[in-house]
Amino acid sequence: MPVLLPIHIVAAALGLIAGTIALASAKGRWLHRRSGTVFVYAMVAMCVSAVVAAIAKGQATNVLAGSLTAYLVLTGWMTVRPASSNARRWNIGLMLLAAALGTTAAAAGVGAIVSRSRTMFGYPPPPFILFGLLGLSGSAGDLRMIRSGSPKGARRLRRHLWRMCMALFIAAASFFSIRARVAAIFPTPMTTPLARTLPVLLVLAVMCYWLWRVRSAMGSGRWVQGSVQAEP
Repeated sequence: MPVLLPIHIVAAALGLIAGTIALASAKGRWLHRRSGTVFVYAMVAMCVSAVVAAIAKGQATNVLAGSLTAYLVLTGWMTVRPASSNARRWNIGLMLLAAALGTTAAAAGVGAIVSRSRTMFGYPPPPFILFGLLGLSGSAGDLRMIRSGSPKGARRLRRHLWRMCMALFIAAASFFSIRARVAAIFPTPMTTPLARTLPVLLVLAVMCYWLWRVRSAMGSGRWVQGSVQAEP
């Protein structure tokens, strides 16, 4: 579907840029909220276009990756949104989706491990194992939330941070893992394996930093409207 390609490219670019800004900016402030909103809409558009194109081409792995990324973005966004009358239904539906995606990914990972080619749908086990862990752990977190009610304070922020950052991690890994994509935008020094790996790892490092900040702020009582205060 040629019409989906430009939509996917523009949405992916906006998502990566907005996600980077939201991750680097002070949490709870104007820049974080606005860039986060752009990130959500861009990522959903990117995932929908990717899933539709993957279904048309019979690319099961891309369907799995796009659906799981959209799940992480939506549940991360819903965590910090005001509760609505339909929130419980959405949470249950998304929990079941994550459980199905995680189980499918885990089964594909096992299938890749035991197969002679050590691949499944042309991919080695690690991506399927990662998607399986994300889907199953995400659905387990949804189940805890549905049972105990909407999370508050640090639990709420940790849930939001983890899900948004993992969605950005998947998007960054998808882009930087393919040298031709990087070479079309960045200079040659950025196309080496090390240079393409660093931005992906940086997302995880910054996520760990902000999770630590949330934990520290909770202990010291530095909160502004449920978010970590920004230091000068």
